[in-house]
Amino acid sequence: MKLRILSLGAGVQSTTLALMIEKGEIPMVDCAIFSDVGAEPKLVYKHLEWLEKQLSYPVYKVQWRNLKEDIISAAKGEYKAFTAPFYTKNIDTNKKGMLRRQCTGDYKLKPINQKVRELLGYKKGQRYNKNDKVTMIMGISYDEMFRMKMNMHKYITNNYPLVDKQLRRHDCFNWLEKNNYPKPPRSACTFCPYHSNAEWREIKKNKEEWKEVLELDKMIRDQEKFKNSQSGSVVDELFLHRDCKPIDEVDMRTDEEKGQMSFLDECDGICGV
Repeated sequence: MKLRILSLGAGVQSTTLALMIEKGEIPMVDCAIFSDVGAEPKLVYKHLEWLEKQLSYPVYKVQWRNLKEDIISAAKGEYKAFTAPFYTKNIDTNKKGMLRRQCTGDYKLKPINQKVRELLGYKKGQRYNKNDKVTMIMGISYDEMFRMKMNMHKYITNNYPLVDKQLRRHDCFNWLEKNNYPKPPRSACTFCPYHSNAEWREIKKNKEEWKEVLELDKMIRDQEKFKNSQSGSVVDELFLHRDCKPIDEVDMRTDEEKGQMSFLDECDGICGV
């Protein structure tokens, strides 16, 4: 069996790919797979609902576990197998670091691969058939070539149409605008430590989502069990922001707001998906 599958994150690049496929600018796929970690901003889910209505091919939504719920469980000492890329600061030396990231592999890639096996008709533990070939269409743009990787599964080949077309992220925005499509929201967990200050400011505009961020940021420092399971030592404090401060104490003003000149755009950050 041969399959063409779009890995759909519902952000700018993968939305552009999804619509390019629908318009025939990229060869048709058999389906798209959206891996839901349970922690995307509400705007992403709303955008995904709109996007599905524009597509003639099916979009499968998959989930392994709920990331936000697992963080809360870890903070209570109930789920010790979880790790997230929180920033760390040693309370004795002030040395800063970052914990290992496994959320992308476990919460994003794992359920996608499980769905691919299901589509191929594989049972649990069944070895792959050498005649089965899957082309996985990835939403990585030309300016993100450093994120291109070979798939760890022999029967899956990652394909990067935006790179082949030399389209950058801003080119995707231009294509969407030219075709009268709405601007997609950034797809990333509301509490992702890779957020830039610009992205934190956007999240802060939503009172409900910002309240969740504040609660989680406080929780990962207050619960001693969480510190033990995450960093192996209670001498490391955990933070969501790279400044290693409680997030409500971080100065997220723009350079202009601080009275400084700014010659650089804000970083888009890395989701790793």
